[in-house]
Amino acid sequence: MNATDRTPAATLRSALAADPARPLLTFYDDATGERVELSVATFDNWVAKTANYLQSDLAAEPGDTASLLLPAHWLTAVWLLACSSVGVVADVAGDPAGADLVVTGPDELERARTCKGERVALSLRPLGGRFPQPPQGFADYAAEVPGHGDRFTALAPVDPDEPALRVAGRELTGAQVVQEARADAGRLGLTAGSRLLSTRPYDSWEGLSAGLLAPLTTGGSVVLVRHAEHLDAEALERRRTDERVTHSAS
Repeated sequence: MNATDRTPAATLRSALAADPARPLLTFYDDATGERVELSVATFDNWVAKTANYLQSDLAAEPGDTASLLLPAHWLTAVWLLACSSVGVVADVAGDPAGADLVVTGPDELERARTCKGERVALSLRPLGGRFPQPPQGFADYAAEVPGHGDRFTALAPVDPDEPALRVAGRELTGAQVVQEARADAGRLGLTAGSRLLSTRPYDSWEGLSAGLLAPLTTGGSVVLVRHAEHLDAEALERRRTDERVTHSAS
């Protein structure tokens, strides 16, 4: 990756330029049997569409705050990078009442209703499917985002020294996110081509770093496993073998 990258979105752009076809994120939900594999190019496409939706339809601007009430999921990773692309602060599990907008899964709808700004709901169904019936008071992400362009240009420059992420009581700038993710990658021994399996939730820095950011900064990839409690030790070891995992975080 480019050593001069100072935001997660810039790191993704460098990954796209280096090798768009390589795997970036493989997601398993062992409660539903879902498996999704995203190359750098496919992930970037989702990020661009989401960033365009965020900037245009939701009228988000740099410095706005998005409360992300979402689990460890491939679409959560997309939203984290979309927020970075626009300059919106991603407040993971943050109070929606004080946010400019909220993005929620189906389990947090009532809490999300306290947001006075825009409200977006994700069904988290396999393949990014729509809600059978959209929740009242929310835009259905899966219905809204497909029409947006797969190239994104920010209307205002994103300052890497401004707040970009809040998680578990910590606030980090875009530059700090990249710096700390690189440091974590070093501690984990990640290099280009490393494949990290993470069963950690996304409610802490450690979970976000292992489950997305550290592999992204090093040219590696992540196997993100939700509901790993459904797997016994033998099944998890088989997963590591099948997915050619080189490193693990749990």
